[in-house]
Amino acid sequence: MRIKFWGVRGSTPTPQPENLRYGGNTSCVEVRYSDDIFIFDCGTGFRVLGQQLRREFESRPLNAHVFVTHFHWDHIQGIPFFGPLYDRSENRFTFHSSKRTRSLQRVMEEQMASPYFPVDMNEMKAQRTFYDIEEGQVSFDSVNIEAKWLNHPQGCMGFRLETPEGTVVYATDNEPGDAVFDKAVRQLAAGADVLIYDAQYLPEEYEARKRGWGHSHWREAINVVMESGAKELVLFHHDPDHDDECLDKVVKEARNYYPNVRAAAEGMEITLSR
Repeated sequence: MRIKFWGVRGSTPTPQPENLRYGGNTSCVEVRYSDDIFIFDCGTGFRVLGQQLRREFESRPLNAHVFVTHFHWDHIQGIPFFGPLYDRSENRFTFHSSKRTRSLQRVMEEQMASPYFPVDMNEMKAQRTFYDIEEGQVSFDSVNIEAKWLNHPQGCMGFRLETPEGTVVYATDNEPGDAVFDKAVRQLAAGADVLIYDAQYLPEEYEARKRGWGHSHWREAINVVMESGAKELVLFHHDPDHDDECLDKVVKEARNYYPNVRAAAEGMEITLSR
C-alpha cells in the first residue's frame, strides 16, 4: 500500500517561497492498494494529482474512489480543476460523502454555477456516482473503510482504511475536548500503521484564541497517537501562517514526546507492507 500527499495545508492555499518544502496546496491524500485508487479530499492538491493521473493513464480508463470529509472550501476547491473529470466517458469516479448538510453533487453544481465558475458540470465527460455515507463500514474486495464523525463545525468525517498490507487513518479537521468525539477518533486510530491527524494550530495559539474553530494542535495529536496505539503520526492540515521553519520546530518538539512523528509534505510517500 502506498500513501502519497498532494495537498497538506489547511484553510487556504499558500503558494509562498517560505512554504516550499512542506507545500501550500490544500488537503488531498492518495492511497493505492493493488489496482485500487482511493483519494481523500479534493483541495487544491486534487488538481496536481489529476495532472499526474493524466500522465499515468494516458488513453486508459481511470477508476477511483473519492472520499470527501466535508464541504469547507479547502477540501473541495480542487474539484473544478481536476482534469480527468473532463477527459473521457470511460473514466469513472465514485464519490463518497455525507449529505447531512447537503449532497456532494449539489455542492459541486453550486460551486461551478454562475457567477463562480465559467463552465458547469455538463463539461465533465467522466462517469460520476455519488454515495451517501454515515458512520459505519464499507468494503471493496480486500479493502475495508470505516467512517466516524469528528468534532468540526457543520461536521467532518474521519476514515480508517484497512488492507492486508496495513492500515491508514485520515482524521483531519477535529477539535479536542468533547468526550464523545475524543473517544471516536481514538477508536478510529486504534493500532493503525499511520495516523494522519489535524495539527493546524500551535498549542498556545489554540488556547489563546482558536477554541471553537474546529481544529487541533500537535500536542493533542501526540495524545491521540499514544492513547490509540497507532504506530506513526503524520501532522496534517498545516496553518496558512506556519511556514517551513515553524513546522520544523513543531516536528522537533513533538519528537520529544513521541519519536515516530513527521509533518506531511507535498510529494511525501509512505509505503506499507506486511
